Amino acid sequence: MHMKRVIIGLSGGVDSSVAAYLLKEQGYEVIGLFMKNWHDDSVTISNECPWLDDSNDAMLVAEKLGIPFQTVDLSEQYKERIVDYMFQEYEKGRTPNPDVLCNREIKFDVFMDIALELGADYVATGHYCRKGTIEKDGQKTYQLLAGIDGNKDQSYFLCQLSQEQLSKSLFPIGELTKTEVREIASKLDLVTAEKKDSQGLCFIGKVKLPDFLQQQLKPKEGVIVEIPKEQELYNDVERTFISEEDKLNYLSRKLQYKRDYGKVVGKHQGAHYFTKGQRKGLAVGGTPEPLFVIDTDVEENIIYTGQGKNHPGLLKKALFVTNEELHWVREDLALKVGETMQVKARIRYRQPLEEATLHKVESGLYVEFENFQSAITEGQFVAWYIEDELVGSGVIS
Repeated sequence: MHMKRVIIGLSGGVDSSVAAYLLKEQGYEVIGLFMKNWHDDSVTISNECPWLDDSNDAMLVAEKLGIPFQTVDLSEQYKERIVDYMFQEYEKGRTPNPDVLCNREIKFDVFMDIALELGADYVATGHYCRKGTIEKDGQKTYQLLAGIDGNKDQSYFLCQLSQEQLSKSLFPIGELTKTEVREIASKLDLVTAEKKDSQGLCFIGKVKLPDFLQQQLKPKEGVIVEIPKEQELYNDVERTFISEEDKLNYLSRKLQYKRDYGKVVGKHQGAHYFTKGQRKGLAVGGTPEPLFVIDTDVEENIIYTGQGKNHPGLLKKALFVTNEELHWVREDLALKVGETMQVKARIRYRQPLEEATLHKVESGLYVEFENFQSAITEGQFVAWYIEDELVGSGVIS
């Protein structure tokens, strides 16, 4: 029987190092591949994980484990598919999630294609999640399951994967906790054992986001407006709805703010540098409760803020995903128009799962939460689960 070949994305971090070791122990033929996705060091902060250190660490790990190692340069595709997309989204006043995209577009697409060309049967990564397989009508269906370590579960970042991508993926550390992973790395005396987890943009390292955005989006001064909690906009009159869809449309609506709804409390350098729910970087003091961004208007270049994390401008019970941006990992569970599904959902990584109901309509899908959610942000991903299985996701519109 031929040894199955696995190509693992070695990032120079502890998770992928241990993943490579485990695969080798399981009898796979393992090859380590380091993805170089970025050339411009001028936007990374100090020496926080520049790619050079990472690729060196990855190489040392491969040497230690006795596996072949090479580097591939994907910076062109990365710029095209991730960076340019990010700029477009920020320009529209949306807040993209580069990590989710990086997995969908780079690791499990461009990288996977390279791996398959190199004769790989599977691609592996150091993500904290698990893969399940179920037989249904003689067909194999793959499941994307949460990692065992509740604190580190990264299934959310893989919420855009397809059945095809999952069929060729392996997640060797999904059954382990971070502590166990570090223990294995220490026992093996791997150079990455004590290495801090990387922060910042997937593969670019710690990036100063405004600096990064400023390369494309020019700063322009605008005003910061504070909207009082008592603004009439928030007075929910008792409404009668003609249908469930009418109600969901109302609950998920985007409030339209105007400059004269509040008072000017400061200035900023560009509305597209800010995101809903943001608290830092406003440089406005003297309010009884901290100010949060409740909306940004990139057309008028105004940032709307409100005091306190329970400001009505931050809270919403429903969101909408268009058909174009709706994705089912489990295609067999996709809803038909008029159907609903009870799920648990999250609108950002690390957020505890919340009870929600999906409602499929002609134009897309509503996600209605049982409780108010804070700072539902356009451009971010919502992902929904049945127990510990991530079954679908979409971009918040």
